[in-house]
Amino acid sequence: MQHEANAAHDSAPECEYFDVVIVGAGISGIGSAWYMDRDCPDKSYVILEAQETFGGTWHTHRYPGVRSDSDLYTFGYSFRPWTEAPIATGERIRAYLDAVIEENRLDRRIRYRHRVLTADWDGERKRWSLTVRREDTGETLRFETGFLWMCQGYYRHEQGYTPDWPGMDSFEGRIVHPQTWPRDLDYSGKNVLVIGSGATAATLVPAMGDKVAHITMLQRSPTFFNPGTNGDPLADQLRALEVDEHWIHAIIRKKLLGEQAERLRRAKEEPEAVARELITAVKDNIGPGVDIATHFTPRYRPWQQRVAFIPDGDFFEPFRKGKASVVTDRIERFVPEGVKLESGRTLKADIIVTATGFSLCVLGDIKFTIDGKTLDLADTVTYHGMMFTGVPNLVWVFGYFRSSWTLRVELVAEFVCRLLNHMSATGKRMVTMRLPPGEQAEPQLPWIDEENFNPGYLMRDMHRMPKRLNRPQWQHTQDFFSERTRFPAIGFDDPAFDFR
Repeated sequence: MQHEANAAHDSAPECEYFDVVIVGAGISGIGSAWYMDRDCPDKSYVILEAQETFGGTWHTHRYPGVRSDSDLYTFGYSFRPWTEAPIATGERIRAYLDAVIEENRLDRRIRYRHRVLTADWDGERKRWSLTVRREDTGETLRFETGFLWMCQGYYRHEQGYTPDWPGMDSFEGRIVHPQTWPRDLDYSGKNVLVIGSGATAATLVPAMGDKVAHITMLQRSPTFFNPGTNGDPLADQLRALEVDEHWIHAIIRKKLLGEQAERLRRAKEEPEAVARELITAVKDNIGPGVDIATHFTPRYRPWQQRVAFIPDGDFFEPFRKGKASVVTDRIERFVPEGVKLESGRTLKADIIVTATGFSLCVLGDIKFTIDGKTLDLADTVTYHGMMFTGVPNLVWVFGYFRSSWTLRVELVAEFVCRLLNHMSATGKRMVTMRLPPGEQAEPQLPWIDEENFNPGYLMRDMHRMPKRLNRPQWQHTQDFFSERTRFPAIGFDDPAFDFR
């Protein structure tokens, strides 16, 4: 069942009010809505989604082989069992989200093709006023809400990030970005150059390898890869014993989280040993003839950037067959026949794929004002990576980099529902985070410590992000294993909460 743009809302009233507005119907928005129904059944809410259907990332990305790089036992929701291989295709993830929407009747809550343009907070009325554009009709609508739940993600869906290399206009072939993959792109028998070596490139190379004449992965510097089996023997054994799928999901989820905690501990405490193990695994999978030291020995610590999991080692198969190669160099300029490198070498190509990452999108690129004053999120300090000083009645769901995004979606959702119920019980209509006097003079640091985690899409736009303090409650710690106990323990008597 596909949930497309709703025809039932064509005659929307001049202004609609909801207790809560959720922005985005991707994996964050759908999960947050489930918790609203469970924990705040008396509150009205709507989900505003700019695209024509649900899924977010899994609707936007349609390039060959698109798949998760997190296991679906933890990337899926705790409340809905995953019953297939741990690493899933985009199509299977969309089917999973479709089932969650249908089983919980969430389609009646979603307004597709509704793009939020502006959000204005009125302190006297204690509510947000939203200007929304219907993408299918161009009509301008107005919504009001007591609480904004931002689940729109962190990157622009309309356009990925491609550097402005010299000479791009001179290239006689076709340049494409995975985020806007053309439906008519025929790469059969073509020489393809993929620029980048992250999880997207690691997916494209094996997915395209059988049809292309040859595919070359060009990287500035090497990346860590983690080959492994796309299966779980314990899950298979439990299914053979006809154990209930909810129990299987909970057991495997807990097991995988324990294994992940141990991997991250070792990456922090034994980085050299972990790096050796990952590089050895690549050497064992890719076969002879590839210079491991040059192309697969990164200069950073494991998990200082995300490590791409390679299900069943499929990324390495085209290299073993001679259909793929890797080049580590920098681009000097594009030329008519391909790309000229700083080393002087020219890589010829019919198609160039720029798997060069995302363009960061802060709060959905929505123009915010607080009592008439334009909001610059970079002037705020984050509370637990989800609320911001001086910004009332708003939460932004920003997931984990090292763990599955959805783990944090659920932690934040339980917190928000507790917060909403607390405000109802105490008669409060406004909550704003404030730095207590003793913490106001502390140094304000960048959103993420680049020594801890430094992907390019964050480094390029760090100046647009909120600040943090050197305290767990005033930063996004990126640590699910501490936050899963810290979030439920957040007390609303904390002086950081200003209720009115």
